[in-house]
Amino acid sequence: MSRTQSSLPDFAAPPVTEVALSVQFDPLTALRTPHLGLLWQDFRDRFPKTEEHSPLPSVIEKFGLLGLAPIGVRFEATPPVPRCWFLNETGTKLIQVQQDRFVHNWRKIGQGDEYPRYEQIRQTFETELGIFCQFLAREQLGELAPNQCEVTYVNQILSGRGWEKHGQLGEVVTMWTPHHSDEFLSEPEDVHLAVRYVIPDSTGNPLGRLLVNVEPAYRVSDGTPIFVLQLTARGKPDGE
Repeated sequence: MSRTQSSLPDFAAPPVTEVALSVQFDPLTALRTPHLGLLWQDFRDRFPKTEEHSPLPSVIEKFGLLGLAPIGVRFEATPPVPRCWFLNETGTKLIQVQQDRFVHNWRKIGQGDEYPRYEQIRQTFETELGIFCQFLAREQLGELAPNQCEVTYVNQILSGRGWEKHGQLGEVVTMWTPHHSDEFLSEPEDVHLAVRYVIPDSTGNPLGRLLVNVEPAYRVSDGTPIFVLQLTARGKPDGE
């Protein structure tokens, strides 16, 4: 089911602190660490800083019995190619690249950093992904074969606006009800919430999932109680 741009909600002061758009693809085994250095040259004017991190594990949404795959340990014959970050000067924007994933992140670093809205982030992501695909073609490293697409939003819900304590999650999200059978153990000290929804395609078959996670926390700057609400939509791309 698709939604038009005009039907999407728009908030005057969204509590968004991070947005990540990602495409996961079949591993590009020819892409090695030196190639990531060459790729940086295509982004260096806008992303002059770099970091190296361990690769993110491959994640594919499966359904039915296929979703109950056994847990195993994988041994690498050679050291894995790192996940490289290319960051802008302020660290509010970054690109992550590894053998099977390309990610664009926007992050709120300072109080004055304004969320640029989804449409702008999406357009920037598409431009950067196009540059990556051109690099793969130029260096003859293979073609992108996407197998999962992902959108993640991280929100910080501040206390003092309808709620005060971490046990009052029912004042923040409707999927948690604060009803109790008696007063002995009525309001919890805090609540951690994890919910999964199946996203259907136009025929009603499973296409992906929406994962909702809520964690109690405290704002680092002043210790204010917050809820960290993370929304991740992930599934098989519609076409190639």
